Amino acid sequence: MRAFVLDRPGTMLRCAAMADPHAGPGQLLIRVSACAVCRTDLHVVDGELSGTKMPIIPGHEIVGHVEAVGPGTSRFRVGERVGVPWLGFACGTCGFCRSGRENLCPEARFTGYHIDGGYAELTVADERFCFALPDAYGDAEAAPLLCAGLIGYRALRMAGDARRLGIYGFGAAAHIVTQLAIHEGRKVFAFVRPGDRRAADFALEQGATWAGPSDAPAPELMDAAILFAPVGALVPAALRAVERGGTVVCAGIHMSEIPAFPYESLWQERCVRSVANLTRSDGTEFLDLAPRVPVQTTVETLPLNEANRALARLRAGDVAGALVLTP
Repeated sequence: MRAFVLDRPGTMLRCAAMADPHAGPGQLLIRVSACAVCRTDLHVVDGELSGTKMPIIPGHEIVGHVEAVGPGTSRFRVGERVGVPWLGFACGTCGFCRSGRENLCPEARFTGYHIDGGYAELTVADERFCFALPDAYGDAEAAPLLCAGLIGYRALRMAGDARRLGIYGFGAAAHIVTQLAIHEGRKVFAFVRPGDRRAADFALEQGATWAGPSDAPAPELMDAAILFAPVGALVPAALRAVERGGTVVCAGIHMSEIPAFPYESLWQERCVRSVANLTRSDGTEFLDLAPRVPVQTTVETLPLNEANRALARLRAGDVAGALVLTP
C-alpha cells in the first residue's frame, strides 16, 4: 500500500510503499476512502506531543470500507462503511473505564499517535472502537465528524447550559460546534486571529451572532467559552470575557503555556477545565444527533499525495472548515 509516514518529529512526511497490513483478532482491515486533517496531526508532526510511536502514519478521522475481518469480530461485515476515531483502544478494566471515563484510561492508545492511522490506502483498527456512520454523509463529509465533531461535541457538553457561548479559534471543530449550539438555541460569539477576515466571515456564515479578533472584547459577557486555538494567552482573556460562574473549556490536546493572571479573573466561581479525548458514548450520541440538526461539514478534498501541503495549509490557517485527504 501507499502511505505517508513520519520518521522523525519536525520533518516532512515521507511517501512510502509498505506491505499491506493484516487484520488480527478483533480487528478490521479497512480500505481508506477519506481521512480529515486535524490540528492534532500537526502537533504529532511538529513534535509537540511526547510518546508518539515512530515511525508513525498520522491521521485519525478515517472513513473507509471493511476489506477483511480478523478472528473474533462480530460488529461489521466486509464491505460495510466504518469510521475510525482518535481513541483506538482502552483497557476496559481500570477505574476510569469502569466509571464511563475510558477517555482517561492510562492504557489508552490513539489512532495516528500510537497506532498507524489514515494517511494511507489501508489501515487496521479495533472493531470495538469503530463507528457506523450516518448515511446522510458522503465519505469526505463524514470524516471531520470523527474528531472535530466528537471533540467539539464533548467540549460543548462541558460548557454546560451556557446561552452565550464564545468560541476561540474558528476551524473544523468550531464550525461544527456552532451549528450544534445554534440548534440548541445558544448565541455564538466567534474569536479569530486578528486580521483573519476570512475566518470571521466563515463564522458568520455558520450562524455566529458576532465574529471578531481574539484580542477584542465580545459585545456582551458570555456564559462559557471553548478554546480550540492552542494559545495559552487566550485562557485569561476568555476568563475576563465570561460572566460570574462561567466556564472556560480548553478543548485541544496541546496548548502553549498559560501566562500568570490575577485571581480576580478566576474569582466568583469561574472555572477552567480541559477536555481530553473522547468516549465511545460521545461518538454514539453525536453521530445520532448530527444528521438530525442537520450538521453540514464544509470540506475541501485533496489527494493523499498532497498530505504535506495540507498540513502546511492548516499550520498557516489557510483553511475554511476541514481538509480531507482521499487516497
